[in-house]
Amino acid sequence: FPLQNNSIKTSKYNFFTFLPLNLFEQFQRIANAYFLFLLILQLIPQISSLAWFTTVVPLVLVLAVSGVKDAIDDFNRHKSDKHVNNRPVQVLINGMLKEQKWMNVQVGDIIKLENNNFVTADLLLLSSSEPHSLTYIETAELDGETNLKVKQALTVTAELGEDLQKLTEFNGEIRCEAPNNKLDKFTGTLTLRGEKYALDNEKMLLRGCTIRNTEWCFGLVIYAGPDTKLMQNSGKTTFKRTSIDRLMNVLVLVIFAFLALMCLILAIGNGIWEHDKGYYFQVYLPWAEGVNSASYSGFLMFWSYVIILNTVVPISLYVSVEIIRLGNSFYIDWDRKMYYPLNDTPAQARTTTLNEELGQIKYIFSDKTGTLTQNIMCFNKCSINGKSYGDVYDMSGQRIEINENTEKVDFSYNPLADPKFAFYDHSLVEAVKLNDIPTHRFFRLLSLCHTVMPEEKKEGNLVYQAQSPDEGALVTAARSFGFVFRARTPETITVVEMGETKIYKLLAILDFNNVRKRMSVIVRSPEGDLTLYCKGADTILYELLHPSCNLLKGETTEHLNEFAGEGLRTLVVAYKSLEEDYFQDWIRRHHEASTALEGREDKLSELYEEIEKDLMLLGATAIEDKLQDGVPQTIETLAKANIKIWVLTGDKQETAMNIGYSCNLLNDDMEDVFIIEGSTSDDVLNELRNARKKMKPDSFLDSDEINIQFEKPSKKQIIIPDEQANGVYGLVITGHSLAYALEGNLELELVRTACMCKVVICCRVTPLQKAQVVELVKKYKKAVTLAIGDGANDVSMIKTAHIGVGISGQEGMQAVLSSDFSFAQFRYLQRLLLVHGRWSYIRMCKFLKYFFYKNFAFTLVHFWYGFFSGFSAQTVYDEWFITLYNLVYTSLPVLGMSLFDQ
Repeated sequence: FPLQNNSIKTSKYNFFTFLPLNLFEQFQRIANAYFLFLLILQLIPQISSLAWFTTVVPLVLVLAVSGVKDAIDDFNRHKSDKHVNNRPVQVLINGMLKEQKWMNVQVGDIIKLENNNFVTADLLLLSSSEPHSLTYIETAELDGETNLKVKQALTVTAELGEDLQKLTEFNGEIRCEAPNNKLDKFTGTLTLRGEKYALDNEKMLLRGCTIRNTEWCFGLVIYAGPDTKLMQNSGKTTFKRTSIDRLMNVLVLVIFAFLALMCLILAIGNGIWEHDKGYYFQVYLPWAEGVNSASYSGFLMFWSYVIILNTVVPISLYVSVEIIRLGNSFYIDWDRKMYYPLNDTPAQARTTTLNEELGQIKYIFSDKTGTLTQNIMCFNKCSINGKSYGDVYDMSGQRIEINENTEKVDFSYNPLADPKFAFYDHSLVEAVKLNDIPTHRFFRLLSLCHTVMPEEKKEGNLVYQAQSPDEGALVTAARSFGFVFRARTPETITVVEMGETKIYKLLAILDFNNVRKRMSVIVRSPEGDLTLYCKGADTILYELLHPSCNLLKGETTEHLNEFAGEGLRTLVVAYKSLEEDYFQDWIRRHHEASTALEGREDKLSELYEEIEKDLMLLGATAIEDKLQDGVPQTIETLAKANIKIWVLTGDKQETAMNIGYSCNLLNDDMEDVFIIEGSTSDDVLNELRNARKKMKPDSFLDSDEINIQFEKPSKKQIIIPDEQANGVYGLVITGHSLAYALEGNLELELVRTACMCKVVICCRVTPLQKAQVVELVKKYKKAVTLAIGDGANDVSMIKTAHIGVGISGQEGMQAVLSSDFSFAQFRYLQRLLLVHGRWSYIRMCKFLKYFFYKNFAFTLVHFWYGFFSGFSAQTVYDEWFITLYNLVYTSLPVLGMSLFDQ
């Protein structure tokens, strides 16, 4: 079968299909189809009392305006596709590297990527320029995180290096799973020279990532084009219609029925009149050729009146609506109060068809990092050996607020300090200068226990590339206080401690993951001491401490509660001195486990548990993820407007909840915050039921009834009515539990429970889960939804919601390109909805009433005149007057009111 190539297509039309497809779409509007039918009627001479142009002129104008708009939109999509498909990449062909376009790359090709290149397709990493074939990538386009991730090639392929001959002769067989949308999982095997090697996600470079800090790397294309995980997650572009659009279609149908009724009355009137009186008026009103009875005359008059009274069906309504929407879009583009001067970004209405829908939003789905927060972390406070640092006190011992006038700590004693780092508590610097042992050990831990990569392009100009902004903030703090992380190799870490350079041997890294919620390193100091340094979540680390730390644990817990109350992200740090004999035995077992093909993760996890025991507590760190300006106030205002806000984030639970508290989503006045973290369907179901029972016991359905509903899910759409909880509640659900909750038999229970809460936070969610959550609410609630985000991981959610808003932030423009509206700061959402949205909605409703009024006033004159003209389909007005009534004579007053009314 032909191999999948790497071209992508997001456009709807091409040169040949544009006209038929676009006309087909436009004639799905009832009024357009009706006027086509009317045109056919006017070509029949027996019934046509008006010239054909009275219908053709308005119809062609309407179709042309809409067609030009659709063509411009699709042309922009074509341009974007062409730009991506024609990017150059080096492909290995017959032992030589040749430049190819992205779209010509196929599954099985070996390609070379260099620093700052975008990854072309989903690749198996073969080799790279870095030691141990490590490759550093940025995944902002995939999961919205700007921090660096590390990938490592198999040792057997790493040996290929950049030897083009060896790479050409590379003859392995890869068996892998079918294309899917799971970003964090990949299962496959490589068979090479009779040996089988396990492949996992750590060896994959996914399309949408960017190569960083790596001079070159080679990769083998596994998935290309639409099969790549990025495209599998991107969701389909759907045509978004507003509720006003749907209402207009209903109104037009009602008008059809009214038109048919009027024509029927007039046709019956004609039949009766012709039968009783018509014979005497043959001189003035002769019967048409072929008409030989009053009933046949009445039948023809029915169709004649359909033509004459056509002005009651508002064909120019759609054009007028498009003009109004265009005008309201310009107001958004021109609004200075939504302009962000720091990076010269105005608000932008990227679609002109959804303005009035902004005034009816009921649910907002928001990303967290980069949308609510700035994604800029700074070391704010810490607790060392039972003493809290970070607050500033006056002479009387009263705590004072820190502002721009507060005196900063002077780090001039340390030439390598980060010039941007600010700290205000002078007592911590004093402790460092006085060689306080716990303080030195605390900062030594921060400078050693991490996966940060340093870049030093100029002497002394250190830049840290961190896998997470938290780690970057902690290492920067240690650097400024005098423990400067300077360089790393796979075997060593170089730290400048208070001006003295020390090289530590890095013996093992015990990785962070969602279950362990901690990370450790084992190092040997220049003096030969073996130490394990560990940092992680307080709930986990507290269980691993030596009993002698109980007193210190109590003091540190008080400080942690204070820090969390201020919305800071906290970590606990601890250490352990190791015996040489025990460590040698442990590292041998560690090597065996790390090369096992089966059960590798479980074996390593057991070894990590074994050595991370009886730790000595050092203290805790507190980091502030700065909120964007005005976020708490905006959320508070939107909540007053009875808009429910759901936060969907890839971040861990603690972080998401902290931000929830700091931006007024969650607060202490809430009756309860339910946490759903079950690891099976039954657990999740029970947790959701229990939450609903607590919120509103009397509304809870009998369990048998629920099971019956689950066993026989209805195929027709169920609209769940709004239920009011007995108090104010919040719901937090983890991505693992969400996967079960989104299954067919549980989704109803999830949406019932979640919609009773004021705030819902979903953490550790994938891009596709974000879209599924939005789809769920759209499916079961009769409500208008809005999704807002700033990264490529938010694209599918933005496309799924009724309205998508992109924030042009630090994470590329993917979200903006897929959005309906865009701006630079979350706080502008308030103005977009409560000013522009509300005004657009009110204007549109007034316009519709005004428009139908003037059309009825104009048309009913003909109806009334029928009673005075023998129901003979005579016209009151000149033909051009009928043609131009809506298009010219009465268009300006209606448009003026609907564009300028406030």
